[in-house]
Amino acid sequence: MMIYKNAIKSLIWLGVCATLNLKAQEAALVNTSASPYAKLKPVGMDQVHWTEGFWANRFEVCKERMVPQLWSVYNDEHISHAYKNFEIAAGLDTGSHSGPSFHDGDYYKMLEAVASLYAVTKDPALDKKMDKVIKTIALSQREDGYIYTLSMIQQRKTGVKNQFEDRLSFEAYNIGHLMTAACVHYRATGKRNLLDVAIKATDYLYRFYKSASPTLARNAICPSHYMGVVEMYRTLGDKRYLELAKHLIDIKGQIEDGTDDNQDRIPFREQQNVMGHAVRANYLYAGVADVYAETGDTSLFNQLHKMWTDVTSHKMYITGGCGSLYDGVSPDGTSYDPKEVQKIHQAYGRDYQLPNFTAHNETCANIGNMLWNWRMLLLTGNAKFADVLELALYNSVLSGISLDGERFLYTNPLAYSDKLPFKQRWSKDRVPYIALSNCCPPNVVRTLAEVHNYFYSISDEGIWINLYGGSELKTSLPNGGTVKLKQETAYPWDGVIKVVVEEAVKDDFSLFLRIPGWADQAMIQVNGQDVNKVLKPGSYTMIRRKWKKGDVVFLKMPMEAHLMQANPLVEESRNQVAVKRGPIVYCLESSDLPRGKSIFDVAIPADMTFQTENQLIDNCPVTSLTGEAKVIDQQQNWDGVLYRKIDKGIKKTIPLRFVPYFTWGNRGHTDMTVWMPVSY
Repeated sequence: MMIYKNAIKSLIWLGVCATLNLKAQEAALVNTSASPYAKLKPVGMDQVHWTEGFWANRFEVCKERMVPQLWSVYNDEHISHAYKNFEIAAGLDTGSHSGPSFHDGDYYKMLEAVASLYAVTKDPALDKKMDKVIKTIALSQREDGYIYTLSMIQQRKTGVKNQFEDRLSFEAYNIGHLMTAACVHYRATGKRNLLDVAIKATDYLYRFYKSASPTLARNAICPSHYMGVVEMYRTLGDKRYLELAKHLIDIKGQIEDGTDDNQDRIPFREQQNVMGHAVRANYLYAGVADVYAETGDTSLFNQLHKMWTDVTSHKMYITGGCGSLYDGVSPDGTSYDPKEVQKIHQAYGRDYQLPNFTAHNETCANIGNMLWNWRMLLLTGNAKFADVLELALYNSVLSGISLDGERFLYTNPLAYSDKLPFKQRWSKDRVPYIALSNCCPPNVVRTLAEVHNYFYSISDEGIWINLYGGSELKTSLPNGGTVKLKQETAYPWDGVIKVVVEEAVKDDFSLFLRIPGWADQAMIQVNGQDVNKVLKPGSYTMIRRKWKKGDVVFLKMPMEAHLMQANPLVEESRNQVAVKRGPIVYCLESSDLPRGKSIFDVAIPADMTFQTENQLIDNCPVTSLTGEAKVIDQQQNWDGVLYRKIDKGIKKTIPLRFVPYFTWGNRGHTDMTVWMPVSY
């Protein structure tokens, strides 16, 4: 029966590809198949299927709960009003716009999640749902291609055609997500109904930016449209779209009163440091990487490397989180003229400014970090970008959604306690709907619906395995011929990866296996024989041979838990340690402490040893870590006390349990910390 189902899926997909007239790599999530300056090409959206293990579990939750719950939220006018806005803008109903101005973009992200799920499942019910709402979206579009429900609803009432009048307008951001969703939908279904809407909108943007002054053009927050425009170019080959993408970068910084909050105070090519709004920065960098892939403009490439080094060396959390500050200032609070000091929200801070309890780390910024590093990996084939992608994915992205797939976090702090004497702006309990700004939930759901697209890539030399998880790949090589691989592993809980060749071409080709930066003393075997190569952590190892059906490759990576320390200039983590095992960062929750003890009461021995235990947290199998720590506070009362001398009394030990950071808060409201004092 399973063979029959797989055969049917293959026939359906071949039919879709024939309709699209697309090669497999052209039906990829990000299509660099013809990008002259990209080293790697992603595989088709339907060419990877989960089999068992961690990501098979997460995908099942995505299919059964995440996407259905998100669809319900965005199509229920009593919760989000997002779809109702389209109906009113289309003239199918009456009323007023409700919700944030970027609600359209949220809806497009949700639609992209559904399309990505359809690419794998080919569920006709999903296709039917999408067709219904796409019809309404198309009706809401103005004849000249402009599409923005907030303005269109007002236009129906006043008859006045207004656009891009508000400096804080999200029109271009919304259209950017429309473009991306349309390309994904087209590649998944073979239908042009959403793509035609995106074409009209992209043509409108092209005409608008052709004539708009820099000041008017700056009315475009959060540059998702940079990625969207390039993907439209890749889909349609219209050179105007690439021209537009290059213009969007050039126009940045040509505005007299630009801000770091909108990434337009300094032209991109002149920026020396990462600063400003973290989501907008990471989206900008991802879009610039897309433009480089098509143009080879080295001034862009050099800047991307400079920004990447600044983030990963000075401004990124151990979880891959980005945007440390709820509110920051620019230019760095050093100006003597108060008029030059600007407030920035969700900000990249100064170098090493990485607070834990008040960390912002918006889920969208962390996803932006993934999007940027994925594109840098495609450009270069350098494993350091896959390392950051994996770090963010398993930690600061997964933490943004509950294990049951129905509740979400906006911010992702590295510590939380009810003892904090102030209320923070965003809930530290996951909620089904973030009324003020629900941008993160559809972003994280579309990301999890698309994770399989990041696992494998193709180059002229062969197949690259970027990430590890139980899966099957069936793809074609650039010079022709089908290759099928099966990956068997309990990763990320175990470091043993088994790759079985189930179908091969007659000519030799290379397998590239990524050796993560944390993986010391890794080894590789092919058909039981050691591969006598030095396996450098943070690189790809190439194995070239004439492969045949039944060949087996083992990658074995010792996966030990380690205590991690921060650069001493990270003030809030000095003399503290975090726990990391493989790609997973761990945390301590108060619910795992003995009764009466808090996260403030323990110190971690520098020579601490860990034991692993398999555990179920809300039906998600994880590996937790156990050990013993010292009691450092003995529950002294600090009410009204700011400083006191150290108690040198006898210290007791208590048992501890560490759980993966992404699981925190899934067992009820709790205090939590990633960083803990170290005891030598």
